[in-house]
Amino acid sequence: MSLSRTDQHLVVGLRLCALLVASIVLLVFLFLLTESWPILNHISWSRFFTDHSWHPVQGFYNITPMLSATLLTTLGALILATPLGIASALFSRYYAPSFVATWYRRLIELLAGIPSVVYGFWGLTTLAPLIANLHPPGVSLFTAILVLALMILPTIALTVEAALISVPNAYHSGAVALGMSRWSMIIAIVLPAAQSGIVSGIMLGASRAIGETMAVLMVAGNVVQHPHSVFDSVRTLTANIALEMAYAMGDHRAALFVSGLALMIMVLGFISLAELFKWKSSYA
Repeated sequence: MSLSRTDQHLVVGLRLCALLVASIVLLVFLFLLTESWPILNHISWSRFFTDHSWHPVQGFYNITPMLSATLLTTLGALILATPLGIASALFSRYYAPSFVATWYRRLIELLAGIPSVVYGFWGLTTLAPLIANLHPPGVSLFTAILVLALMILPTIALTVEAALISVPNAYHSGAVALGMSRWSMIIAIVLPAAQSGIVSGIMLGASRAIGETMAVLMVAGNVVQHPHSVFDSVRTLTANIALEMAYAMGDHRAALFVSGLALMIMVLGFISLAELFKWKSSYA
């Protein structure tokens, strides 16, 4: 089918926009690699995983404690926020009365718009003291997980709801014609049909959790160590960059850019896993 001149211009414009976005991502990656190169040029990359500790002034560059803290906070937040986000979307789409669903959706959108520093301030002044009563010191991996879960919950809920809305009405009509209950329809038809959007929502939440800085910096405790329990204080890669970039120089500064490069690779890894999952699901 031939396209009109207007449609052809629109296609060209969309392709240019896609090329621009891809170019920006590539430029960011090249910038991080360029800034990291002064230390990667004369220090083996393996030292970032095998050095004794993270003390750049003394020549130790082990980022694995902060890498593990970043992964643990992200995975913990996803474990909490994903079922809550999906349940929230299902409630808004299939169970809540229309006026309740409208106000509930506005509430979720409001949560998505709250600045991260507000979440961090609330976590530091309210949540951390409560957790300290259970197990000191209060500022810990567990606190960071709870705050991050609350922060990414709106992203997952709104994205999943958009995926549910996109399920064709014919699917619902067919389920009703077969005499399926609402819950059976959701489990057997709606969720499988919307799984691509659901996975995308989870990955967006994971990307935000990985990249969050201020809230985690305020509630995690900022101790460079591998946590032995969820109540131990930790420091994530983003918090480490924010804390040390102001005074870092030379190899220390370049090592912080290596941390940024590791964060970007982690995000790309999550996105690649999501695409692989969707590709396998489409051919299953």
